[in-house]
Amino acid sequence: MYELLNRIKETGDIKKIPEDRLDELAEEIRGFLIEKVSHTGGHLASNLGVVELTMALHLFLDLPSDKLIFDVGHQSYVHKILTGRKDKFDTLRKLNGLSGFPNRSESPCDICNVGHSSTSISLAVGLVNARNIKGGKEKVVAVIGDGALTGGLALEGLNNAGKLKSNLIIVLNDNNMSISESVGAMSGYLAKMRTSVGYNNFKGGIEETLGKVPWGKSVVSKLKRSKDSIKHLVVPGMFFEDMGLTYIGPVDGHNIQSVRSALDAASRKNNAVLLHVITKKGKGYKIAEHEPAKYHGVNAFDINTGKNVLGRADHAKTYSEVFSDEIVKIAENDRNIVAITAAMPDGCGLNNFKKRFPSRYFDVGIAEEHAVSFAAGLAIADLTPVFVVYSTFLQRAYDEMLHDVCLNNLHVVFMVDRAGLVGRDGPTHQGVFDLSYFTQMPNMKVFAPKDERDMRKMMRYAIYCKGPVAIRYPRGNASNYFDDLTDTPVEAGKGVWVRKNEKRDAVILAVGSMVETAVKAGEILLKKGIKIDVADMRSVKPFDEEIALEGARAPLVVTMEENVLSGGFGEHIDSFYENRGIKTGILNIAFPDRFIEHGEVGELLKIYEMDAASVADRIEKRIKQEN
Repeated sequence: MYELLNRIKETGDIKKIPEDRLDELAEEIRGFLIEKVSHTGGHLASNLGVVELTMALHLFLDLPSDKLIFDVGHQSYVHKILTGRKDKFDTLRKLNGLSGFPNRSESPCDICNVGHSSTSISLAVGLVNARNIKGGKEKVVAVIGDGALTGGLALEGLNNAGKLKSNLIIVLNDNNMSISESVGAMSGYLAKMRTSVGYNNFKGGIEETLGKVPWGKSVVSKLKRSKDSIKHLVVPGMFFEDMGLTYIGPVDGHNIQSVRSALDAASRKNNAVLLHVITKKGKGYKIAEHEPAKYHGVNAFDINTGKNVLGRADHAKTYSEVFSDEIVKIAENDRNIVAITAAMPDGCGLNNFKKRFPSRYFDVGIAEEHAVSFAAGLAIADLTPVFVVYSTFLQRAYDEMLHDVCLNNLHVVFMVDRAGLVGRDGPTHQGVFDLSYFTQMPNMKVFAPKDERDMRKMMRYAIYCKGPVAIRYPRGNASNYFDDLTDTPVEAGKGVWVRKNEKRDAVILAVGSMVETAVKAGEILLKKGIKIDVADMRSVKPFDEEIALEGARAPLVVTMEENVLSGGFGEHIDSFYENRGIKTGILNIAFPDRFIEHGEVGELLKIYEMDAASVADRIEKRIKQEN
């Protein structure tokens, strides 16, 4: 079925494929990707769009001696195939299987573990300078998408790259998409450049025509000396050239020979070169071509229809959908509410808000640092900014949260989606650090809902309280496990008991998604005659000191959070008891001081002994030790 693809056993084998059959190999790779990702899920559209580009890079480079860096890295599937990992694709994004991103432990051709946007240029500039210091000869190529150029780090890297006096090739993979459609001034600038494909043809045509007349060579010479002036006339702005880079393009990214020729030309420059390549996200699979954002990242799907074959387990809303519903309801009666996303309107649930209140919706592109300071400016002007963002991406804006928002005690609402485990995207995307960095920040209030009802109440409280406030919530369906509980108002510094006994053997102080797990663990232990009280702490900062003090009357206090232990809720409870001289047994249940690998959420919770059965077992063993 894959005659040519089956010849690719290890790095460099693509160079053995006949030139006249490379397009055929490209089609086989696309078919292979669609087949495998339809079973495993993964980043489909982005990889379909870079097939020929990646092939051209592998034909041009001598890997792993040369260095190839992918920005974000979700488009590295073709690279993995061409470096001998084709036979592992059935394990893609599965526990102990092939990572969905470049991973140094898999291949020496993956020179850096990546997963966040806008990092590649800075990494490449570092590699070039290291090459120069060591006297090396290796080529260095960074591949970055147009959406990633909205990130401040990418622009910082470009600024530094413009000073280089030796070769660096920056391949701009321009498909007018990040995850959703690219936005902002850079997007508009690149759109103009796509229509300026005539520059290089124009320049070459002039040289050829004038070279045929007696006085033509003199004119050509003068034109070359004034090439910058011509570029400014023909190509709007020449932003990259003005920064000190040589600009080549635009080039058809689906024409292997054109890309190879451009790479060869770029490699002959003694400075940084930006090679502008135009590609189509989702190319070769019509369904993905029509809806590239939807097929950016997918679960297992039916190839013929494109439909998710797993479906939804029930009719419960996801936390993102709950947010989407509630923010629209609140904003209908409050014109001061504005919503901000960093290029994630689909994933974060802001599409409905965008349609309903377009003048109060802001997509700042992949620029989380800017988003936070931008929100601070809105708050200073007495608006109520709601920044909705994935936990893993908000890490990038730590200083802006601390300095611009918290120091000024501004009322900015952070809706922190995908907090806790996200599963198959692995260590770069697991949102297990936000409780640690949020709870360090003076003036910050932090909440975590245990279910849909809590989520809605917390949003209303957060929007109308004072000062900075964050609500962190997990990926997936909102829990409906606690429908029997009485309705209790949300308040900073107040939790609620969800299970209480006459006499208890241990008390669990649980945060967010761990409340349901705590209750289920308590039910397992009750069958063994062990009685467990469970408190939903709700407000992580400030936490409910009364509940914490009452819990300390039990022989054992257990803290539970879907966060790393270091700096998390559990350590704050430990410190609270220690500072008050309270002597009680303490068991902290959280993730260890390490990056959490990729795999299904349930699998990972079991591995780290944070599922209900494992928690019950750990508590039972600890109670026996205490006795």
